[in-house]
Amino acid sequence: MFSSHCRCINCITPPHLLRKLLENSDGRIREAALQTLLTTSRLRGERNVRGLVASAALASSHGRRTVSDCGNDILLPSATISRTEDGPASTDDSVNRAFDGLGQTREFYKEVFDRDSLDGNGMRLNGYVHYDAGFNNAFWDGKEMVFGDGDNEIFTGFTKSIDVIAHELTHGVTEFTAALEYHKQPGALNESMSDVFGSLVKQWSLKQDAESADWLIGAEIFTPSLGGDALRSMKAPGEAYNNNLLGKDPQPASMEDFQNLPDTRAGDFGGVHINSGIPNKAFYLVATAIGGNAWDAPGHIWYETLTRNCGPQTQFQDFADATFGVAGRLYGASSPEQQAVRDAWREVGIQVAGGGSIRPALVSAKPARRGYSDSDAVDSLAALQRRVDDLAKAVDTLTKKMHAA
Repeated sequence: MFSSHCRCINCITPPHLLRKLLENSDGRIREAALQTLLTTSRLRGERNVRGLVASAALASSHGRRTVSDCGNDILLPSATISRTEDGPASTDDSVNRAFDGLGQTREFYKEVFDRDSLDGNGMRLNGYVHYDAGFNNAFWDGKEMVFGDGDNEIFTGFTKSIDVIAHELTHGVTEFTAALEYHKQPGALNESMSDVFGSLVKQWSLKQDAESADWLIGAEIFTPSLGGDALRSMKAPGEAYNNNLLGKDPQPASMEDFQNLPDTRAGDFGGVHINSGIPNKAFYLVATAIGGNAWDAPGHIWYETLTRNCGPQTQFQDFADATFGVAGRLYGASSPEQQAVRDAWREVGIQVAGGGSIRPALVSAKPARRGYSDSDAVDSLAALQRRVDDLAKAVDTLTKKMHAA
């Protein structure tokens, strides 16, 4: 018996934007939005099946890249290989941007977190460009990255934003670690993790510190005729765009504006692209409070929490509590880093629990800046035992369901 919640493909364009475009007076824009919605719906069905067997087909290759050209078709097997790790650059800018984006994301995870590709085991990175005609999306389907060219009215080619590429690839990291369910708060955390690390890859590649970064997602691909907007703003959720074409950005910046949307496709599975603004804002606040490079202490706190302290049903409160505990473990109790985490979550309406109620993380693979004590080791063993107990309970529940079926 598998979970009733779908293993969705992870798309960068929120469905509420596409539905808004169906109201546009321009027939070309309406048609592109409709075709994108229909194609995305079809892909979700394929993802449900493919996701169950994808990991078995992935061989370790230390993140070697291959980018193929779909030729505006939707059949990936018929795509033409355009660039490989050993081949020359392409004459196609989309191919080269995708290839470079895959590489920058791979190198970021390797250099900053000592992670070997998305699965931590050298997973091959496959990208496909020129998918469909006027396709207003880019997505990770559990096995590869796929980029549309946009309709050149609302969206341009989706390979133009490094944060979009890294956002989608980070869905793979999340899937291979926390496996956050793609609905309600766990789904919003899933989307937020991709925004966080997508933004960090951009900042790392541009050598920007937290203060100078723009904290925008998809600014290079969104509404080319309109300046100063983006799909999302981590610095100011709800203010990424506001125009007659698309209306106002619906993301909340705090829990007081949390949107309880239906856990359906039409409801964005409980608003995963909308409520992600809350943890996004928390990370921005942490990064700017600590200062310097956001991929240093803030990035390590979030990465450690994602990969070692999260599970499929982690809620905002769970994640906030865990980041506070991880910050204390890595940088010291009552350290500036830990206080920044506490203050950030408080500002977005989440009061972190005291240290005694925080679920300890396992020992980080990357050395902490401050000392690691014997009591930390005890906490780690306790956390491991709890995970074993939780797994045993999950197996018992699954067994009962199978017998009842």
